[in-house]
Amino acid sequence: MAERPIGVLVMAYGTASGPADVERYYTDIRGGRAPSPEHLQELLGRYAAIGNRFPLLEITTEQARGLEAELNRSEPGAFRSYLGMKHSPPFIAQAVERMRSDGIERAIGIVMAPHWSGMSVETYVERVRSEAGDGTPAFAFVRSYHDHPAFVSFLSGRVAHALAQLGPAERDGATMIFSAHSLPVRTLDDGSQRCLRCTACEDSCRYRDGLAETADLVAAELGLPRHTIAWQSAGRTDDPWWGPPIEDVIAGLGASGTPAVVVCSAGFVSDHLEILYDLDVEARAIAEEAGMRFVRTEMPNADPAFVRVLADVVREHLAQDTSGT
Repeated sequence: MAERPIGVLVMAYGTASGPADVERYYTDIRGGRAPSPEHLQELLGRYAAIGNRFPLLEITTEQARGLEAELNRSEPGAFRSYLGMKHSPPFIAQAVERMRSDGIERAIGIVMAPHWSGMSVETYVERVRSEAGDGTPAFAFVRSYHDHPAFVSFLSGRVAHALAQLGPAERDGATMIFSAHSLPVRTLDDGSQRCLRCTACEDSCRYRDGLAETADLVAAELGLPRHTIAWQSAGRTDDPWWGPPIEDVIAGLGASGTPAVVVCSAGFVSDHLEILYDLDVEARAIAEEAGMRFVRTEMPNADPAFVRVLADVVREHLAQDTSGT
């Protein structure tokens, strides 16, 4: 075992701590611009509709603790986990400073988002690097695990469980939708689209293609006859966002007579507003209004099976990449 433990920085988007913190949280997301009074009231209404639950911090804390315990199972004391959020305490900068204070020399960062995008995962990497400017700790980063066999197998189990909740006729005619958070896009001269402000993709968008690959891998493992991808939770900006929106896909399936829809939000790994409201309230209402049965997969959260997936990903990355990239 190394003299000092390897630091594992578990990162997530962040969350309001309660209704009184919603304005602060969305102001941070918007780069210091407060939401309008109308938008704030709408947000507060959405949280109220899910019982004013704000579970992301608790879940991510459990994920980080579980990951540390799992990694140390075979190498006691070899790893120490830290938690850093992009838009709420404990912030990424605070986590990096704690690692430095603890004498961590080598570290790996992993975002609780399976699919890479220059507008999502890479922004976490940039924040860590700006805080560890002197190279301490020396970081490596997991940028994607959307196609890792253990993750695909885990999702397949979740999808199979969701499908089992349907009756035989519903299951036979159901369509599976794999979703992720939409991102604003720009259209290039050749007509193709890229995530806004992302210059890292060349032939196609790695974020969009990553979600499609996850969907195809799970569908192949289970032999799903019908599956598609869709995008959810688009923000309020003047830019176009990745489509099709999941609301439109569900409505279209209802219009075609599909008896049931099963949603696997493969781009998320925790319960929060985008799951508990955008899917469980809005998407479900659209499906039921169209006469369809709606089921979604249970989120990974801190399930020990998912934590083992994360541990596999971290171990493999450390074994393959020690360059700090």
